[in-house]
Amino acid sequence: MRNRPISQTQPISGISLGRRRLLTLLAATSLIGASAKAQSKPVRVGILSGEDEDIWRIVQENARATGLTIEVVTFSEGNPINAALAAGDLDANAFQHGPYLQAQNTALGSHIVPVGNTYFAPIGFYSKKWKTLSTIPDGATIGVPADPTNEGRALKLLQFLGLLKISPDAGEMPTTLDISENPKNLTIKELDDPVLARSLPDLDAGVVITEWAYKAGIDLKSERLARESMDNNPYINFIAVNEPDAHAIWVQPLVSAFQKPNVRAKLLEAYHGAIIPSWT
Repeated sequence: MRNRPISQTQPISGISLGRRRLLTLLAATSLIGASAKAQSKPVRVGILSGEDEDIWRIVQENARATGLTIEVVTFSEGNPINAALAAGDLDANAFQHGPYLQAQNTALGSHIVPVGNTYFAPIGFYSKKWKTLSTIPDGATIGVPADPTNEGRALKLLQFLGLLKISPDAGEMPTTLDISENPKNLTIKELDDPVLARSLPDLDAGVVITEWAYKAGIDLKSERLARESMDNNPYINFIAVNEPDAHAIWVQPLVSAFQKPNVRAKLLEAYHGAIIPSWT
């Protein structure tokens, strides 16, 4: 006898096909409802005040079109932003790169993780006195950032430029104590970022964070002797969240709202090409 075709109402494992389809539809509807509910609560994002506020206004508009509401919370410096995120006062932040976050996680005992790239702000080697690397004199005074993360980054750039060498045992965040060779007898002066940027006229040259160079009125083109490459660079900025939220339903819409062509255009406009959008 031929097997009889299974009808829409013939039970399979105790549940009819029609009922299974209904249950699947109900489950999908439930997920959609959960998504809408999850996104109905504003996502609080901590950022640095300044040009990034203009960027995030566009991100907020992009997110609103998908049903996600973003509440931007501004800070004047970086350290409190991770502390606020770790304490649950924020849902996400967007201002930092990997080595900085690693140091912050260690200091705070936090578990904050990146979830999507934003932009790359290459540090530059600037001088108001000298026009080329080859004219930097012996005994020159070179300014570098005083904070451990960016000091190491600056020293690595000076090493890449052939101005000094760092001990191979220095690790990811070298300091001036890790300089193993200094053929030009450079004096390395550690200064806080805003002071360093403003002090450039008094130095032979300085490795300055892009944001502070821009704020201090340094000419990012004519006074820049060199800058970092983005290739395989750990200092790319990103959106970050507490690890338990890494796969939360609002995370991908948040990242997608940032990684849009209109945000890319605004980044290039707001920073006059000094930073590079870092998503593909």
